[in-house]
Amino acid sequence: MFAALSSLGTCPRGERAQRPTIATLCTLGALAPRTTAGAGDPSLRERLVSRVRATLSQRADPAAPRRPHLHARDRLAPMAIDLSLTEEQQHIQDAVRSFVDERVLPVAVQNDMEHKLDMSLIDGMRELGILGAPIPTEWGGAGLDFIAEALICEEIERGEAALRTLISVHVGLNSLSLLGNANDEQKERWLRPQATGEKLACFGLTEPDAGSDVAAMKTTAIKQGDGTYVLNGEKSWISFGTTADHALVFAKTDPAAAHKGISAFVVDLKHDEGVSTQLYDHKLGVWAGDTSSLFFSDARLPADRLIGAEGEGFKIAMYSLDHGRFTVAAGAVGVIRACLEASTKYANERETMGKKIGTHQFVQDFIAQMAADYEMSRLLVWKAAWAKNAGVRNTRETSLAKWIATEAAFRSAHNALQIHGAMGFDEETGIARFFRNSRAPIIYEGTTQIHKMMQAEHALGWRELNGKGAPADLHRSLAPVGA
Repeated sequence: MFAALSSLGTCPRGERAQRPTIATLCTLGALAPRTTAGAGDPSLRERLVSRVRATLSQRADPAAPRRPHLHARDRLAPMAIDLSLTEEQQHIQDAVRSFVDERVLPVAVQNDMEHKLDMSLIDGMRELGILGAPIPTEWGGAGLDFIAEALICEEIERGEAALRTLISVHVGLNSLSLLGNANDEQKERWLRPQATGEKLACFGLTEPDAGSDVAAMKTTAIKQGDGTYVLNGEKSWISFGTTADHALVFAKTDPAAAHKGISAFVVDLKHDEGVSTQLYDHKLGVWAGDTSSLFFSDARLPADRLIGAEGEGFKIAMYSLDHGRFTVAAGAVGVIRACLEASTKYANERETMGKKIGTHQFVQDFIAQMAADYEMSRLLVWKAAWAKNAGVRNTRETSLAKWIATEAAFRSAHNALQIHGAMGFDEETGIARFFRNSRAPIIYEGTTQIHKMMQAEHALGWRELNGKGAPADLHRSLAPVGA
């Protein structure tokens, strides 16, 4: 688990040439699967502690102060932006990168071509603690900050978009929403098993006639005399809708009240009667993932399934999207990097007209654009993470990161395919997979056009994306005293 992995965060940045592999980390006990015999053996912990102490003794100044571990819940004192990664974040990045290199990438193209949802990889994500990374340890998660979450999403989508999509719906849209809006009893019942990865979760907002216009939803949850709610309707394009155990579903408890009539409920997809799912068989991309419709026919939900109060569903949904969009943007950064890495490798190998294609200026133009897009997109994601870690609302920052990064990812995939020529058109090279998979994020969790409208209205002064009276400049509002 990442909690144990965090203890390894003590080696200087310059000593990262040999990254810890998943196998090595498991040997140390840091990432031991829950099913591994002896994983809870005290001797294993003793070996880990011994390794940490030995590493600490090699540092020039073991007593040197370390940058504090951040979390959005902590409402930290103002601090300046620091773009260096903590040692903990470096080790998390290395561990997830090794997981992707050793387990995801070797089977990614084949899984995609076979439209195979590889549950063994989801099990690996569970073992690493990815399925509860930013959830506090008190609720079964790893308690990591949002920079770490961004690094995780980047590395995972470098390997497979479907797996990052799982993080978006399971962690971002569902689990973090429960963390921020559910009561303790609901968190114990629904959040804890999701944070440990025992249960998988999805998010039910979109409908056939309600995408960007959320208030147009037709799904209803009508309260009965005994206090229960009867749920009827359909949700469409739900990622992991068939695989998930739980869903956070939005429905009209007051059909005449538009946004104010929407409420949020937890639905047990495996046990609630009147609930069914259907896979989408023909999609442009994300072939290695599960995309489904959810159907509710007189599904009766107990009163304790209501999250928050009646009529708070729209507010909860927007809160959810601030988290989901963040993971989408961070994943898009991984796509850009994957395209850049594949393109530079190919441009240094492929020759035309007696020289490597990397010497051609048009190819260099494509690569330069990818390099710039990677840096810009990552900085926007990290700025949103910084705001999340400081505990301030970040709708504007997250929206901007999602818009820019997803568009840049699709552009990078397009350019990578052009660099590879006919080879890029071949599914077996994996470039076409990046092209197909990067198209969906431009649509879901707010189309590019919705995000442009949001940013324009904010700039025009017609809308305050971070809430009424929110500071216009986070850099000044979160600056250290005296800065």
